[in-house]
Amino acid sequence: MTSAAPHILVLGTCDTKAEELLFIRRCIEAQGARVSMMDVGVLGTPPFAPELPNHEVAAAGGRALQQVAALGDENAAMAAMAEGAAALAVRLYGEGAVHGVLALGGTMGTDLALDVAAALPIGCPKLLLSTVAFSHLIPPERIAPDLTMVLWAGGLHGLNPICRASLAQAAGAIVGACRGVQETAAGGVPGEAPRVAPMVAISSLGSSCLAYMGRLKPALEARGYDVAVFHCTGMGGHAMEALARQRRFVAVLDLCLQELGNEAHGSVVTSGPDRLEGAGAMGIPQIVAPGGLDMIDQQSWKPRRPAHEGRPYHAHNRLIGSVLMSADERCTAARLVASKLAKARGPTAFVLPRGGIEAWDRPGEPLHDAQGLAAFGAELRAHLAPPVCLVETDAHINDAGFTDAVLEIFDDWVARGHIVPGLRVS
Repeated sequence: MTSAAPHILVLGTCDTKAEELLFIRRCIEAQGARVSMMDVGVLGTPPFAPELPNHEVAAAGGRALQQVAALGDENAAMAAMAEGAAALAVRLYGEGAVHGVLALGGTMGTDLALDVAAALPIGCPKLLLSTVAFSHLIPPERIAPDLTMVLWAGGLHGLNPICRASLAQAAGAIVGACRGVQETAAGGVPGEAPRVAPMVAISSLGSSCLAYMGRLKPALEARGYDVAVFHCTGMGGHAMEALARQRRFVAVLDLCLQELGNEAHGSVVTSGPDRLEGAGAMGIPQIVAPGGLDMIDQQSWKPRRPAHEGRPYHAHNRLIGSVLMSADERCTAARLVASKLAKARGPTAFVLPRGGIEAWDRPGEPLHDAQGLAAFGAELRAHLAPPVCLVETDAHINDAGFTDAVLEIFDDWVARGHIVPGLRVS
């Protein structure tokens, strides 16, 4: 746990946002926490003395402040300040000098703060109070896996009752997060002895669509591994990829690839173009399967795209629904999977469940398409090449036969030393 008086690093342009920054300082200090203010502005002179002035921020990025100003373009200048701010924040957090970070701003401040948040490790409380929080202007791939964003309502020029409410809530959130944070490796409850176990990632959807977590998670835990399951509806896959690149996992069971198909076929429910690349790039052993890779997601509250009219459709809830991929679209997805796995630097296996790949593709269900599934399998066999290992099973992805196949590969890789063995439980 952090100390009783957490130390919060607050980022902002101290020349243009002085009134708001000083207000949030008072809110944080009123809760018994300490504040260090980092000035990420370039040209103006703040009306107070921040603990981390802008010339120190610029220097942390390898430039003098005059050099940053001489860039002559505010976009380039703020990008340069973002380098320094990220480096300085990471150093301070690593030294234990600060326990969490709060940043506030409009589009400029948000752009900078996203870099800072992405540089900080998971487990460091990080909160962004932004006038564009939740906006489509923010690419999903730039959002740190554990970043909290709060909409800065009424927060563009000076204080007002709405702005004060946003600032006060953000202050309470970051102080509370710092007081409640635990090292992610501890994995326990306050007062309990830390439990340190290797971490395995699993990608999935909800159990109504993909049910393999019900067997896989307890089986892996019984083998002594911690298991993190990521919900593959855009941000979940992005978080898993980001953590894989931080080498947080000893193995990745990437069994749901719907986000990859969404990206290939123009859905907004995507994790970006780098999906299915993080574990492979880091050499992390990965077992892959095509869970959900027959569906294209869309917002169920919007009209369907003209190209999707007349297709089989499943409305999962009032937020998300899925249309069935055509055979050609499935073949495109199969080639994309093969091309990405070909770049992997670690042990890689693909498990193909010939009986089906999600709950709604069984016979009698709305997305059943045996010919489309067969076309996907044929295209995958044609393009998947060694050293990727292809394992096929007649089981459906939600049947015990599928999870047995995955666990057999996993146990074999443990025996071969590809995966760090867990703390085995008898």
